[in-house]
Amino acid sequence: MTENSASKIQEKTPEKETSIPEENISNSTIAEVEEKSINELKEDDIPKNIPAADDSSSRINKSDLESAGFTIDEFASLLSKYDYNFKPGDIVNGTVFALESKGAMIDIGAKTAAFMPMQEVSINRVEGLSDVLQPSEIREFFIMTEENEDGQLSLSIRRIEYQRAWERVRQLQKEDATIYSEVFATNRGGALVRVEGLRGFIPGSHISTRKAKEELVADFLPLKFLEVDEERNRLVLSHRRALVERKMNRLEVGEVVVGAVRGIKPYGAFIDIGGVSGLLHISEISHEHIETPHSVLNVNDQMKVMIIDLDAERGRISLSTKALEPEPGDMLTDPQKVFDKAEEMAARYKQMLLEQAEEGEDPIAVMTI
Repeated sequence: MTENSASKIQEKTPEKETSIPEENISNSTIAEVEEKSINELKEDDIPKNIPAADDSSSRINKSDLESAGFTIDEFASLLSKYDYNFKPGDIVNGTVFALESKGAMIDIGAKTAAFMPMQEVSINRVEGLSDVLQPSEIREFFIMTEENEDGQLSLSIRRIEYQRAWERVRQLQKEDATIYSEVFATNRGGALVRVEGLRGFIPGSHISTRKAKEELVADFLPLKFLEVDEERNRLVLSHRRALVERKMNRLEVGEVVVGAVRGIKPYGAFIDIGGVSGLLHISEISHEHIETPHSVLNVNDQMKVMIIDLDAERGRISLSTKALEPEPGDMLTDPQKVFDKAEEMAARYKQMLLEQAEEGEDPIAVMTI
């Protein structure tokens, strides 16, 4: 009532207020004016339906909501949509609304804008945020942390890419796929590459090339997976396996190939056959006993060898000159004779394998004769 009465007073007394000089207005004068104005109000001028402050009629009733077109439960459900409960590990949609020097501000519907640090923008190396994000862009973000004291969440794109990269790599390993990747660095142990944005390692023993290891940087190599372990963050690959598999598609057991000795170890010699390396074990050099491969072979020797095993899973090719000897010990006394008759001896070897297979015997036993 007081508020409405006051408005009536202001409407009825402006002339009286202006007719009294401001310097002559006292508190008693103002009181007299207000009392007179209130007394002059007619009963009809006062609203009859003004509710008291504690009048229950001023409250929203359930029936009011129902008459509005939805129930109280529906109203509560609508409000619950805005009661966000974000937690670390969630993936949410967000809108980019600011790119800053240290990161990006993202609207994900929380009470405070979320922040994505620069280092979390991508699994790959980028020059700036604008390489990945654009203002007003909508995309998925990974929640990294709980809210800080300001109610702000930390976000990441890199975590999403990281998870999906491991999923993709595991699928490629399951398919035993051959991939191509660029060498971006080398170290004492081998070479480093990136696969789906993840850092992978090629051990030196699984690099099969005539180039020096340091010269491989920027080369794209065919690779096969050796180990995929997300928990230990280990991704190990093999160049040799990829080459061997490719070569194996054109090779067969019993075939004679020409190769060059690339390395000699106490247990045998590594022979380069068309860009892949095969092992000529010391026991497969001759039927005669040999103390060391150095007594028979030299690095860079050109020779004929026969393939006796192809292990695609481990990327190994096993070779033999023993199976090509016309007479036991010829590799020690007359290696040229062995090479001259290599194709003839290989044909006999293949026939022997065929006969062993037809008789149900283990063809591998033939390799030891």
